[in-house]
Amino acid sequence: MTRAKGSGLRYVPAIVAGKLARFATRLRGGGSAFPGYVANRLAPSLLSTLGGQFPDGVVFVLGSNGKTTTTHMVSEILRAHGLKVFTNPTGANLPQGVTSALLADATLTGRVRADVAVLEVDEGFAAELADILAPRVIVALNVQVDQLYRFYETERVADMMLDAATRASVRVVVNADDPYLSKIDDTTLRSEASFFGASPAVVAASAHGLVNAVDTRSGDAGTRQRHLETEVVSASGRAVELSLDGTVFSITLPARGLHYAVDAAAAVSAARHILSGRFDTEAAARGFSQMTPAYGRGELVPLRRDPSGEQVEFVMFKNGPSLQLNVDALDAAPERVLMAIDEGTPDISWMYDVDLSRFDHVDVVTGEKAHQIATRLAYAGIPIGTVEPDVEKAVEIMRRFPQTRDGRQTWFVNYELMMLGRRILGYGDQEVARR
Repeated sequence: MTRAKGSGLRYVPAIVAGKLARFATRLRGGGSAFPGYVANRLAPSLLSTLGGQFPDGVVFVLGSNGKTTTTHMVSEILRAHGLKVFTNPTGANLPQGVTSALLADATLTGRVRADVAVLEVDEGFAAELADILAPRVIVALNVQVDQLYRFYETERVADMMLDAATRASVRVVVNADDPYLSKIDDTTLRSEASFFGASPAVVAASAHGLVNAVDTRSGDAGTRQRHLETEVVSASGRAVELSLDGTVFSITLPARGLHYAVDAAAAVSAARHILSGRFDTEAAARGFSQMTPAYGRGELVPLRRDPSGEQVEFVMFKNGPSLQLNVDALDAAPERVLMAIDEGTPDISWMYDVDLSRFDHVDVVTGEKAHQIATRLAYAGIPIGTVEPDVEKAVEIMRRFPQTRDGRQTWFVNYELMMLGRRILGYGDQEVARR
């Protein structure tokens, strides 16, 4: 049962202020969270009211890595079943960011015309947001070493996700291959738990497995054996076979990599419990076949604003596990490579734990951390063409190269430089390129 259908006139001033702030920040090219901050300050109960009007409820997606991709997958599966979906497509996953995303679609009286909300949520705010938005389904993807400058220990991240999971009213969807999450205490949950994962053979075929954090707390570093509702039974590039309670069906991923295949298994389980008896594997497969890559995650963007010319594949990473999984997903050493990290990732010492041997060179290293990246590459014996900290100059260098044989450059970038790179190539925050 949903809560109040609309906010009414009492929220009009806060919504107008938020929309005006959104307009102003977009004119300045600023971030997307400030409008939500303004609206939440003016009307603290606005977010709860905006989120309480979806007939099929609210879904949370949590995890160290894969939140944006899985949110995108769940949304597209539900759309393939005929639902109108609201989501936060650019990864605005803090309370003010979620409010900003809702404001973008809300009328002045607070109506958001959608059947369901699928939201990626920051782990640090997941329990707080769950108390406000009352999610029906919560997806717990993984616990990986990430943002230690913020969270200090991976155990804290696991506890945040497990705490939030107790708020789900219909289903908790949990990664059975995660040493922390697989040990979830079912007796603490309001709803049942379902598990997803990959077959042992599929995981063993990956150079470094799934790179989930090792459980150093319980004394058992392995995973708890769970029945898998959705399992990755084969994965080759973008071609994947999933088993849903023994029924095997094929899907095509929007981007290559085992981590995306596992995200797809999570998305299928989540969609199944949102839709209940309406779920259909053929519709789910159709949703995947029509799916473009999530914003900056394997997305292809024209290098020169010419769709028929050379393209840039954005491979976005934010920590050691996500970089390792994306490197492992490479079919071969890319012909033309840019690598970039800026101060949005304060400490990049984790790069020394990443196996970079699939690279035979990197053409351009850029961003505020350019010299630190170059040092790591040099220790790995990987030749570097140019170190250019100025990103705009680095992009011009990449544009001057002769076209690659396959018409594609590969740019490994952190989140902030993914956003900047897209803008330099002519794509705004909300404009998504085709695959």
